[in-house]
Amino acid sequence: MHNYLSYTGTRKVTPQSMPIPGEKQVENNAGGFVYEVSDLKKLERFLILGTEGGTYYVSEKDLTKQNVASVKAAIEADPEAAIKMIVEISDSGRAAKNDPTIFALAIAASANNPKARTLAFAALPKVCRIPTHLFHFVTWTQAYRGWGRSFKREVGNWYLDMTPEKLAYETVKYQSRDGMSNRDVLRLTHPKAKDPEVNSIFKWIVKGHAEGPLPEIILAYEEAKTANEARLVELITDFGLTREMLPTEALNSKKVWEALLEKIPITAMIRNLGVMTERGLIAPLSDAEKKVRARLGDLEVLKKGRVHPIAVLTALKIYQQGKGMKGSLSWTPVGSVVDALNDAFYLAFGAVEPIGKTVMLALDVSGSMTCGSVAGSPLTPRDASAALALVTANVEKDYMILGFSHELMNLTISPKQRLDDVVRYINRLPFGGTDCSLPMLYASKNKLGVDAFSVYTDSETWAGHTHPSQALRAYRNQTGRHSKLVVVGMVSNGFSIADPNDPGMLDVVGFDAATPNVISEFCR
Repeated sequence: MHNYLSYTGTRKVTPQSMPIPGEKQVENNAGGFVYEVSDLKKLERFLILGTEGGTYYVSEKDLTKQNVASVKAAIEADPEAAIKMIVEISDSGRAAKNDPTIFALAIAASANNPKARTLAFAALPKVCRIPTHLFHFVTWTQAYRGWGRSFKREVGNWYLDMTPEKLAYETVKYQSRDGMSNRDVLRLTHPKAKDPEVNSIFKWIVKGHAEGPLPEIILAYEEAKTANEARLVELITDFGLTREMLPTEALNSKKVWEALLEKIPITAMIRNLGVMTERGLIAPLSDAEKKVRARLGDLEVLKKGRVHPIAVLTALKIYQQGKGMKGSLSWTPVGSVVDALNDAFYLAFGAVEPIGKTVMLALDVSGSMTCGSVAGSPLTPRDASAALALVTANVEKDYMILGFSHELMNLTISPKQRLDDVVRYINRLPFGGTDCSLPMLYASKNKLGVDAFSVYTDSETWAGHTHPSQALRAYRNQTGRHSKLVVVGMVSNGFSIADPNDPGMLDVVGFDAATPNVISEFCR
């Protein structure tokens, strides 16, 4: 018998290849029908996840174009809300990389809306905290507008707003990046300071010498260019020279790294664990190993350094494999450091409140989740979703973890495993199509009492005979539970399986450092 009812809307379920009758749905990249998220939500996804690597269905170039259009639309619709989001995500460390927030701010600073431009330049010091950030802002803003008088004034003021000591430190540590330098920016903006010491620093940056007094850190930096190993150690200890301020060849020295480790920022320490291990500084039972473990285990240090969980997870993956993603550097990982990175990953989310109810954590392990990069890291959405789900599992008593593609599978992973082992396990799973309704259908079929479904996905669902929102409502009717659905978006597309008109469904951004607590609060 031909099933005419499935095409007329008379049935209570609709295949994912068709929109639900009477509901506002859009076609995703896989040919299924889902809900479109708002421009502000698209902006939030872009700021946190970026577009590096594209997705299974969309190239990096096209995905970036789509996101730029969404960023512009969000800024045009409500510049105050959009720029407030840009500042908050950048300043709080919710995103793994600051580049998307800088790029979005550059778009706002170039908008036709005068209010957007004013708000964008007011936010410049909060989003662009170091010269490298400013270089990127200038480069991207130039692509949309010329060097007008107001642009020169605002960029020049970025330097003028710093004390001489901070100006000297920042401009010595971050001298140039991606084809732009402090010298380039200062020659374009010509800022004039009331403080003669600041003007002396400007002259040193532009011309390489100055007639007036210079801060000690600049003098120490100049001396370091020709200093021997013993003197370099003294300069690092006495004047706080950082890795970036030293000659490249100096970084081959174990003693130099030992001096750097005393005051190295936590993010720089995490990025250079492999180097310090290869140089012989970090070794089992060494003083350096103990210092590294102590800092990785200090929540306040992680918070103050804006250490994002994905930065820790990336470092764990690279450090454990014993070689960098580029170059020939290799090392033998120290097991206690691997364990410390594993623990630091959970710590970096802060104190996660448990939901205290029965939770199903469902991971989309379909083929589309194996492509692209989460926030520019070497992690695919599939890798990252498993690690993120374990953050919730780590604080819950009643939970189960399932994987799904076009079929459901039990996953033998838990927070008691090391994250690098979990990522390897997830990578070995078979690929398949995508049916995001399977977690709810499984709970219905097996009469499971689930209070909250947390689905980690790209929402490129297409293979099911019913939509996920319909499957959830059917489960609610069957069990009498007011079960909730949280959709954790793992790529910066514009889709979600969460019905925006259902107060029991929520769309959040994957690998936002705030996500586990947002899930917990909503489900409680």
